[in-house]
Amino acid sequence: MKDHLGREIDYLRISVTDRCNLRCIYCMPAEGVEWKSHNEMLRIEEIARVARIAAEEGIKKVRLTGGEPLVKKGIVSLITDIKAAGIKDVSLTTNGILLPRMAQELKDAGLDRVNISLDTLDAQKYREITRLGNIEDVFAAIDAALEYGFHPVKVNAVAVRSENQDFLEFAKMSIERPLHVRFIEYMPVGESSGGSGSGWDIHDTIPSDELRQIINEAAAAEGLPALEPVAKDDAPGGGGPAKYWKFPGAQGTVGFISAVSNHFCAQCNRLRLTADGKIRPCLFSDEEIDVKAALQGSDDDVRAALYAALHVKPDAHHHKEGTDRRMSQIGG
Repeated sequence: MKDHLGREIDYLRISVTDRCNLRCIYCMPAEGVEWKSHNEMLRIEEIARVARIAAEEGIKKVRLTGGEPLVKKGIVSLITDIKAAGIKDVSLTTNGILLPRMAQELKDAGLDRVNISLDTLDAQKYREITRLGNIEDVFAAIDAALEYGFHPVKVNAVAVRSENQDFLEFAKMSIERPLHVRFIEYMPVGESSGGSGSGWDIHDTIPSDELRQIINEAAAAEGLPALEPVAKDDAPGGGGPAKYWKFPGAQGTVGFISAVSNHFCAQCNRLRLTADGKIRPCLFSDEEIDVKAALQGSDDDVRAALYAALHVKPDAHHHKEGTDRRMSQIGG
């Protein structure tokens, strides 16, 4: 599939639910958000149908997100169906809480790889950021992901200037084990709708180049070598926007996703499907195409919705700050 600017679109991110077992401060306010009713959300069968039609049109990779996708009833059978539809690469982004107990059945269903969200290595700070979480559950999820052979295993950390995160300790996670730690620039998604209650704003964004310098300076203070660039062909799989570096001799890598400081819009290869059935051409655009309504018709109606989204996919997000929907409502 190609959009109206000629970009090859082969990646579909699917939010399977707006619900979550945590209340992370950058994703939703403390009181949570008003959940949509069951009838407003896509059924598992409808999600699988969109994935099948998208595969027929050239989509090769699907990532399942939420909310927290592992709280979605039927997630395992959905993975089986997506694989059967011809999608070669099925991945999932999770907070990790439920991963250890579900890892075997997810692997058996055909899940290829996982991204695990972790924004601090401090147990108390983790509790504050997630409002509900126990950091030991995330460490257990990382162990389970490696044990059950998901590959690559990526750890996603949102870098926030005011949170005083220990970025070097994060980066060092990649040395002894094949973990791919990725630092994501904080993006003010959802601020147009009143914010998440995090207290963060665009000034909390740490540009990736600055963050890499912070890590290298801290590494030098500990007698460690600086990060060195990883050739594109040696980067972990997924084809995403991260630029990868590594410590010499490390088993894993350190990635930087510079969504704010260095837009990668010209290479964007994705569409997003929200849990309530909207095709979103861009994370930072409030433009949405209703595929839920199209699902009441023929496969051609669904195809038309996909191509309508391609037609309005913007060339870039032009430093836009905030969106009408929060991250939990869009899909991470």
